[in-house]
Amino acid sequence: MNRSRRPHPYGHNHDGLLVSAALTILLAVLATSALAQPDTAQSTKVIVTEASYVMGDADTLAGAEEAVLMRAKRKAVEEAGVYVEAASTDVETHADGTTSHLNQLSVRTITAAVTETEFLEKRQTLENDRLTFYVKIRCTVHVDMLADAVKRMKSDEMLAQHHNQLQTENSQLKNQLEALKKQLQAPAGQSDILRSIPKNRRAASQLVRAATQSRSLPEKIDLATQALAADDRSVDAYVIRGQTYLRIAAVTFSQAGPKTDLNGYVEQALQDFNRATALDPTSTWAILGRGDAFTWQRKMDEAAKEYTRVLQLDPFFDVARQRLIALLTTNARRQVAAKQWRQALATLDQVLQPDLPSSWLAHQKEALLLRSQVYTELDELDRAIEDLGKVIRTDPANAALYVQRAHLNRRLLRGRAAKDDLERACALGSEEGCSGLQ
Repeated sequence: MNRSRRPHPYGHNHDGLLVSAALTILLAVLATSALAQPDTAQSTKVIVTEASYVMGDADTLAGAEEAVLMRAKRKAVEEAGVYVEAASTDVETHADGTTSHLNQLSVRTITAAVTETEFLEKRQTLENDRLTFYVKIRCTVHVDMLADAVKRMKSDEMLAQHHNQLQTENSQLKNQLEALKKQLQAPAGQSDILRSIPKNRRAASQLVRAATQSRSLPEKIDLATQALAADDRSVDAYVIRGQTYLRIAAVTFSQAGPKTDLNGYVEQALQDFNRATALDPTSTWAILGRGDAFTWQRKMDEAAKEYTRVLQLDPFFDVARQRLIALLTTNARRQVAAKQWRQALATLDQVLQPDLPSSWLAHQKEALLLRSQVYTELDELDRAIEDLGKVIRTDPANAALYVQRAHLNRRLLRGRAAKDDLERACALGSEEGCSGLQ
């Protein structure tokens, strides 16, 4: 079994668009020859596998059952030789002098890869005062549908590395801004010299790689421009220069720089991404860049279309999904503020897709809270309670959530459930929770 890691970039936060920084681990389980030469006869495999899971203090019964099933499916996907991506988010909490960890582990590829699941055995046992869940399942796994995603991930690795590098250099980039402004205002003759360089694809490739490795914004722009002078059909050069222009826009915004400068950088980035997509309509990083540029321009509908387009090409492109979740949640927040309940509900339903693995709950937390609020306003209290329960699974030490759910349970005359929530809130130090018990 071969295991490899792929850098997982996260973007900037603009206009309330939240991009979370969860620890992402990529596990590549590749049947190399099968992926290199797909065989339709091997496109599906039936795997029998088993798994167990020890229930933690922060787990619910439903959560533990989901966790053991996800582990079994993950093993089935790995045994089938399919690329597997797992995301693990650990949240450490402190309450009553004890420390607990909430761990979410899921397999992003499960929805696409496992199409049929049959339970062969399922049981619960008590071991060392801990409830242990066991399942044995038979899965039908589709191998071929993930091959393109694996290949694209490998081919885009350099662009991902560059994108990630740009997100981590704030202080250095601010110091380079003035030098960059002077470079971008250089006489036109300089670019004429660059255009006179003969077309050379190999030289362009070397310049592109040098641009990704450079820690200097001016040098990145210069090297990418030289690469395009050597080969004006270099998609990667356009993407790298576009990514850099967007980063310059972010730095300019953080320094409260002139709006004309900000708009100029975003427009230059968009032009580069447009050229890249014209050359390669399937370039996911170029399409993502267009979405980011539209976000800067506050063209939210156009941005959402671009992020959706990326996910249609590559359902495992997490950066695009994070962008889309953040953007739609921002739109829903505005609709809730305007008391447009039905419109907000329709927007939030796009965020909270039922087929997304549970590891996305951390990214969907705000959307779930908003939808719970909307359901409360529409007097659909059972649904509001269900969404609050999902948030509590990601944040079990948040006393306010238990108090909020207790109020809803009381409205439904569920005294026992309300009391349980208030007791939990009180144990977490909530004065409101304790007073509600009196």
